[in-house]
Amino acid sequence: MRILQLIDSLETGGAERMAVNYANALQNKIEFSGLIATRKEGNLKDQINPKVSYFFLNKIKTIDIQAIQKLFKYCKTNKIQFIHAHSSSYFLAVLIKLVLPKIKIIWHDHYGNNEFLNLRKSTVLKFCKRYFFIIIAVNQTLKTWGQNVLKHKNVFYLPNFAFQISEITKITELKGNKNKRILCLANLRPQKNHFFLLKIAKVIKSKHPNWTFHLVGKDFNDVYSTELKTKIKDENLENHVFIYGSKNDTDYIISQADICILTSESEGLPVALIEYGTHKKPVVCTAVGEISNIINVTNGFLTGVTDVDGFLENIVKLIENEAFRIQMGEQFYQTIYQGYSEEKVIRKYLKFLLNGI
Repeated sequence: MRILQLIDSLETGGAERMAVNYANALQNKIEFSGLIATRKEGNLKDQINPKVSYFFLNKIKTIDIQAIQKLFKYCKTNKIQFIHAHSSSYFLAVLIKLVLPKIKIIWHDHYGNNEFLNLRKSTVLKFCKRYFFIIIAVNQTLKTWGQNVLKHKNVFYLPNFAFQISEITKITELKGNKNKRILCLANLRPQKNHFFLLKIAKVIKSKHPNWTFHLVGKDFNDVYSTELKTKIKDENLENHVFIYGSKNDTDYIISQADICILTSESEGLPVALIEYGTHKKPVVCTAVGEISNIINVTNGFLTGVTDVDGFLENIVKLIENEAFRIQMGEQFYQTIYQGYSEEKVIRKYLKFLLNGI
């Protein structure tokens, strides 16, 4: 089996991480595993296994003839059988299928604004769906959407997974006191709702001043980012909330955290949540997307997207009881290991491709 992962960029994000994860996980399980970034490279390039066939297309516009020709040559030369197109890269995959009709397209739907699916534009998708062999959805809501709105007959749910690396790169040293760090691994975007986090941090500062919050994820240096940094300053949280930007050594960063959180208003299935679990970290999250199907009373805490008091209460429970933190982290690890491991997801994935079921 010869499979190419197609993704717009290699900047840090959920869909981008999964494109790299699939390429890496498949490199020793199939005949050929390739990965192409179409528009932009990024930090995740360093995480691609050397055995994966990587190529940068440098596509500069929607219909880029030169880029299409390069992709055509790559697919022809490497005898690609499946193009696994992540998110919006499906359109380029369809253009290739028009000239190489034997290629089968897997479209991976990573759409994160699950709470606002009714606003999703789907005109182009509805046209292109006829060329999709299967659709993979990262949560059950997207699976239902693919079946009911796109009306595709082969829509499957496959959870995200964290790729296991043998050696952890140690670069980023988190600030604050050891054993008193709270991590939020999320790009600085409105959907991730960092202002909710600041409300929590303000109270924690007064109740448990030695505990600090660490925000790791791409900083777009936009209005949202500027307002967030201004708020941190206005609330005198500069020594309690730290922003790091995008980092490559997320495994090491997570290993330094004692509590991990997500405060998102909307999600699909965040890769960060899976990564938290693989490191046995206790979690507090908002109940959005597939998160509410993973976290339960035995392995973590869930609250509503506006429930600051509930979120705060759960963090305090973890802060004040180290043994409880360890117990919850272990329970969450078991959940991830049993249902969201690389091995189990890839096994199902290959079955779908072999059988179309």
